[in-house]
Amino acid sequence: MKNQIFKSLLLLSVFLTLSTAVSCQKKNKEQVQAINENKNIVVGANQTEKYLDLLKGKNIAVAVNNTSVIFKSDDNKSYQHIVDSLLSLNIKIDKIFAPEHGARGLADAGQEITNGIDEKTGVPVISLYGSNYKPTKESLENIDVVLFDIQDVGARFYTYLSTLHYIMEACAENGIPVIVLDRPNPNGHYIDGPIVENEFKSFVGLHPVPIVYGMTIGEYAKMINGEKWLNNGIQCNLTVIPLKNYTHNSTYSLPLRPSPNLPNDKSINLYASLCMFEGTNVSCGRGTEMQFQIFGSPDLPADSYNFSFTPQPNFGSKNPKNLNQECHGLDLSKTENLSSLNFNWLIDAYNATSEKDKFFREKSFNILAGTNKLKEQIEQGLNFEYIKATWQNDLVEFKKTREKYLIYP
Repeated sequence: MKNQIFKSLLLLSVFLTLSTAVSCQKKNKEQVQAINENKNIVVGANQTEKYLDLLKGKNIAVAVNNTSVIFKSDDNKSYQHIVDSLLSLNIKIDKIFAPEHGARGLADAGQEITNGIDEKTGVPVISLYGSNYKPTKESLENIDVVLFDIQDVGARFYTYLSTLHYIMEACAENGIPVIVLDRPNPNGHYIDGPIVENEFKSFVGLHPVPIVYGMTIGEYAKMINGEKWLNNGIQCNLTVIPLKNYTHNSTYSLPLRPSPNLPNDKSINLYASLCMFEGTNVSCGRGTEMQFQIFGSPDLPADSYNFSFTPQPNFGSKNPKNLNQECHGLDLSKTENLSSLNFNWLIDAYNATSEKDKFFREKSFNILAGTNKLKEQIEQGLNFEYIKATWQNDLVEFKKTREKYLIYP
């Protein structure tokens, strides 16, 4: 009997060792694949031979943030901000348009950006995340071309899509060409979520698209133009400098954090699923170093949600939700990467909350969802599979629209 137990334990030990080895091997293979694909993919900004002639001798305005760089090495660890690079090439930059988080990407989420001067270059900075989301006619005076180069993450509520829209619209109204330097979409491998309804259009959802739309920002610019979503159906003189060696299934690890509260690949992958918590009393980890990899609230029961954290002011969140309160929740940092939205965490948190009337911040939740139906479905106790099925007909139609503007397979 003892021998039998010993053999069983030995077999179990071997099985666990092999399973761990296979898991590590798979993880290492994925990491190597991401590194290799990063080396092969060439971003639009790096292909200066395709756009410098369009800028020479002209007055240029650029829409940029901290991700707007030209890489100087194959591993993407060495780079130069595109403003600094273009100025060194004697391209005349008259103005910098600053989106959410600012031209160098240091401001908090939602923090108003003010006009000013770029400290490094002395170029005037015009805010597009303050009193104006759209460049004014005055701010475009004497501008010959606007260059747009900002990394997107593939989620509808990431505000750079709306910044792109308003730049294209202002330029179309003033007869100014726009050049978009394309960058990979780290969530470009899937399409999911409810479509924005007209009454819920906002700066975090201007267009009738799902939460995850599976397009690069260059492709998305083409769709804005082609679907005539700009004011009065006008169209912009648009040029997209495409990526090299990219497909929508490419694994791409962002070399720079795209905004202060998306610090790594895991947070970027989970962002589209966890951002709906922003419209509730649940924290997504702002005020910690694990933003969009954890969630929690003082109102969730500690016996079911055994991970805890206490939000504190930090880089990217000076006044986080549930400040100085212990939050009970889950750590998702080790979960498998998503290829579809997961709202089960959201639904389970609602069901576990004792004071359900305090869970949703109705206006902000519905604006993020692009509809009031999602909140109603959760309150009705519908499961996620059923809720997901209600999006499918709209997604079929969106995919037909999307197909017309794809640059990459």
